[in-house]
Amino acid sequence: MRVALLTTFAASRKEPLVAMMDRVHQGFLDAGLQPTIHFNFADGGVVSFSSVDRVLKRHPELERFVTEASPAPQLKIPSVRRLSNGPLSPGANETIPYETLQEIAAGVPRSFPFHHLAIHFNSAEFGQPVVMGTVAPGVDAGAIVVGAAAPGMVAGATVTGVMAPGMMAGVVIGDSWWVNARQRSLKACRFAEVEVGAKKLPEPTGPLATVLAACGKARKTMQAPLPGTLGPGPVPGVRLPTGAAVPSARPELLPAVKAISVKYRDSIAEIVARAGLPHDLPGNAEMSDLAKGVTSGPRKPALERVFKPMGYSVSGGTGGATGSYRIRRRTAANSTLELSLDTGTWFPAVLAMFCVYGLGFKATVILPPTRKAVAGGQYPIGDAERWEKIVENLGALVAELERTFVPEVEAVAGASPEWYKPES
Repeated sequence: MRVALLTTFAASRKEPLVAMMDRVHQGFLDAGLQPTIHFNFADGGVVSFSSVDRVLKRHPELERFVTEASPAPQLKIPSVRRLSNGPLSPGANETIPYETLQEIAAGVPRSFPFHHLAIHFNSAEFGQPVVMGTVAPGVDAGAIVVGAAAPGMVAGATVTGVMAPGMMAGVVIGDSWWVNARQRSLKACRFAEVEVGAKKLPEPTGPLATVLAACGKARKTMQAPLPGTLGPGPVPGVRLPTGAAVPSARPELLPAVKAISVKYRDSIAEIVARAGLPHDLPGNAEMSDLAKGVTSGPRKPALERVFKPMGYSVSGGTGGATGSYRIRRRTAANSTLELSLDTGTWFPAVLAMFCVYGLGFKATVILPPTRKAVAGGQYPIGDAERWEKIVENLGALVAELERTFVPEVEAVAGASPEWYKPES
């Protein structure tokens, strides 16, 4: 089975962009590889000046790389003016001196505050997916690789013929404008052949290991098993824990898994009743009044108290009163159970989603912290005592879903390989 392994590395804005680029480039050279380099330097939709024009003033020879074509018109991604050697550029696949790239990167963001940019290094050692149509004809992949997800890639029900952001073989450096500060990213994607019955994924070796070591500290690696073939139209997809969706490795499972999820979502009131929640908490309207100006303090201790005895690990949060949490455990069938909690940023409220991840599928149910909560919505948290009660109610709901929902899903989907860990 072909598996895409997407590794996110630590990327500090304290390191100049050109230094990060040189570090990655040197890693390829140290490995004895001469990488192909694709670049995409884009202005914003509304700007008072053009960073592209500033570069052209110093390097008029780059005029042939200017394009305003939409990177993915079928996804209705708006066009922006950019310097690119992607497929939609008049200079598609042409190279420029590395020294010129260095000069441009050294000017970001002071001289050249591009709205977003991507610099993509690749060589054959990173492999390629064997699916067909992963990058649709006419799509400027380098233009959509920056960002959380391209439109059309996050619905989870279908995936268009465009490769998910980050799923381009090689190493991609991203830098983009955001309201509070510039965002920096460093990601690598490699494709590996994995036996379904294997216990572990193959470790990178040789030149590939040298390049990845030069990228620095790995934060996480997401696993995206892929189908053998992929047609040009919409295909069944699965949303990864990162939020992006990829083609399902086992699309034949998805209708049955979806039917189970829908059944449980539609009968959530009965599930709450069967769970026997230990606390009859107020509804949203009453709770909103009780929660005004009240804080719960650190939230992780209550989560660990309730869920660790149930075999779950608790990660996320900052130790304070904001953040998101991932509460996970594995089953004997190698499914990953995850309770995902968003506890709010501007207002303390919780949204809880229970997920079952397995090879090629994901089943989800949104959990109300009380029978009086608004279905599918956020629930105000209130003080520390109220938070403890919310967590205990969620614990009862998860226990009920482990008794009913999880076995139903696994009966349809079967066991997943031991190596498959979408949360790694």
